[in-house]
Amino acid sequence: MAVPSIAVGSGTKEVGMHYDDVAALQRHSSAWRLVRADHAPLIISFIDQVFVEGNVRGIAAGELADRLDDVLHALNEGQDPPLFPKPARAYLDAWAAPDAGWLRKYYLAGSDEPHFDATPAAEKAVAWCASLRARTFVGTESRLNTVVDLLRQMVYGAEADPDTRLAELERRRQEIDDEMERVRRGEVDVMDPSAQRDRYQQFAGTARELLADFREVEGNFRALDRDLREQITIWDGAKGGLLEQVVGGRASIADSDQGKSFHAFYDFLLSPTRQEELADLLRRVHELPALADGDDRLRAIHHEWLAAGERTQTTVRTLSEQLRRYLDDRVWLENRRVMDILRSIETSALQLRGERRVELDVEIDALAPTVVLPMERPLYRPQTRIAVHSSDLQSGDDDFDATALFGQVHVDPAPLTAHVRRALLQRPQVGLAALLHDHPLEQGLAELVTYFSLTDGAFDVVFDDTPEQVAWTDHDGRSRRATVPRVTYARAAVRPQPTPT
Repeated sequence: MAVPSIAVGSGTKEVGMHYDDVAALQRHSSAWRLVRADHAPLIISFIDQVFVEGNVRGIAAGELADRLDDVLHALNEGQDPPLFPKPARAYLDAWAAPDAGWLRKYYLAGSDEPHFDATPAAEKAVAWCASLRARTFVGTESRLNTVVDLLRQMVYGAEADPDTRLAELERRRQEIDDEMERVRRGEVDVMDPSAQRDRYQQFAGTARELLADFREVEGNFRALDRDLREQITIWDGAKGGLLEQVVGGRASIADSDQGKSFHAFYDFLLSPTRQEELADLLRRVHELPALADGDDRLRAIHHEWLAAGERTQTTVRTLSEQLRRYLDDRVWLENRRVMDILRSIETSALQLRGERRVELDVEIDALAPTVVLPMERPLYRPQTRIAVHSSDLQSGDDDFDATALFGQVHVDPAPLTAHVRRALLQRPQVGLAALLHDHPLEQGLAELVTYFSLTDGAFDVVFDDTPEQVAWTDHDGRSRRATVPRVTYARAAVRPQPTPT
């Protein structure tokens, strides 16, 4: 008997899920294991409450255990024996175990407390359970319009014939002209409340799916980072071969359809104009009477998109940091190997010091003739004598504080880079003077020089010959002023025009 297949969409091609595919998912999928778990109602509801609805992308173990302990206490109240007898930490560790894979347990840099985050598999299980609930209102009109708009964008976006493109533009302009004429006549077609709720339902679902997509993209980049660490740990060949594989793997992710779509979406969110438009549209939508009971979380959903995108970008930057650590470790190992060889030679020489000397004469031909031309020798240059006048020397004071001669100031460039990146979230470029107005110098001239040497993949530093003055106040209260070239920090995709001198 033939086994029926379940047809689902995957990518851009319709792929059928046959018996073997479903059986493999049953054996290996973490989302499937979560749905079939004994405590699935507790796990799914708790992950949905904290990580999905709360949009938490990482939480300390102590805080998460306290929140789970409150939930367990409410569920165990009045139950004998209790439904969930184990402590909260034990449940969290079990959910983060490799055989479960519903939570990701990790440590932040400089912290000894573990943190937890939901995995893409857990979020898929939560979304699947949410889709099983009965809906009082199912909109179809807006989705049909979306399908038609997408088809129209694909067809005319890939059309290379200018006549066809112009004909489509003429048709759209005629539709706009007709609508404008109807509005002038007072015939305004207002969307009824049912159509508004239909479109709002589709918007809410798509907005939440975008957050889930960010978590899955971050998981894919993190898997690449994990593979990179494994390669570095077991690699024993040439350094160039490993670097070629690592850089090639990272480039393949960035150049893939998923990577291009993510970067295009992130650049769209970074545009100040788009941010203002999104904020205005969200505000006006939630002011509609038909949507008075709308989700308050969706009022600022674009800020949650930005936070999720920034976390994904941070995961990508981890790859570069791992490359730098690898290079540093390899150089240290090579230097240590050279020192071990030199030490073995010295040890052998000391052991042979008391032995009878044996004359060994070996003659070899030169590998290449040595040619030295007379004109290659540099001419003699007399040294310039420096005149030293010692007639007005004065004896110094022996009793003085010499600690200032040995004081060193270290400026951490990471907070300064963070100031620039936060400023560029609101505008395409920012000047050094405006940046220092919001974040005054705390370490004086050393911090000012560090601003000049900042390097980051998210922005460029452009120097202009036009001078400008910056001022700051030292720790002793004295005002300082310096004349420096004009410095502008711009997003990597935006180039500022130099100011004419």
